[in-house]
Formats: sequence, structure tokens, C-alpha cells
Amino acid sequence: MQKHIKKDPVIRVIDANINRGKEGLRVCEEITRFLLEDSKLTGELKNARHAIDPLVRSLVNKKYLLECRYSLKDVGFSILGKELRRGNVQDIFLANIQRAKESVRVLEEFSKLINKHSALGFKKLRYRIYEIEKKAVKEVAALSDIR
Repeated sequence: MQKHIKKDPVIRVIDANINRGKEGLRVCEEITRFLLEDSKLTGELKNARHAIDPLVRSLVNKKYLLECRYSLKDVGFSILGKELRRGNVQDIFLANIQRAKESVRVLEEFSKLINKHSALGFKKLRYRIYEIEKKAVKEVAALSDIR
């Protein structure tokens, strides 16, 4: 018989945004790696993605994070919005860098409830992502005709 585990809503927010942020950065990383073939931007995105894990470890252990996950019953699961509207690779990059920035902001805010040091780390990471975006957007604009 499975033990009932309370689905801590704050931890669920953190878990969802860890996944969302890392996924968004990974999509952008793949674009800079395989389409732009830009090792510097690829490395910056990879480092930003990997910077999330140590900050999260200071908030919650992985086991508890997974215990609180309730993906299939998430009320936001079936809400699509603009997710299916992508006309080209530039649209994909812009949507995913925005996704990453928003997720890191959510992590920054909710971390304040648990560990203020982590919150500051997420703030620094968010500003790193802003700078990566500024550099990448110029190069990614050239991909607007790639479908």
C-alpha cells in the first residue's frame, strides 16, 4: 500500500519551474549548438542550465521534490495557450528563452520562503540569462527563415 504523501504546493511550484527553466535553456542551447554552431553561446547556455541544480539542492532534496510532483493531476497540464504557434526557429528560441527567464524568476521568488541565499543565486542567474539573450538574439534573427 502506497503511503499518502502531502503534495506541498510550494515545492510543486519549485519543481515545475526547475523543469521548465532547464527545458527552456536546453532548447536554446540546441539552437545555438546545432543551427548557429556557436560554441561560446552554447557553453553559456549550458552553464546557466547547470547552475540551477546546486541552487535547488540548497532548497530541497531530490527525493522530496519528486514525492511532491503531481504532474498528471496538474490543472495547468491541458492549458495550451500559444505553445503550438511557432513559425520558425527564431520563434522557438524566443519562446524558450522567455520561458527560462520566467521560470528562474519564479524560482527566485519562491526560494525566498526557504533560503534567501538561493534566491540571490537565482537572481544572479536570471541576469546572466538576460545577457545571454541579448547576445544570442542578434545571431538567432538570421535563422528566421529556417522552419
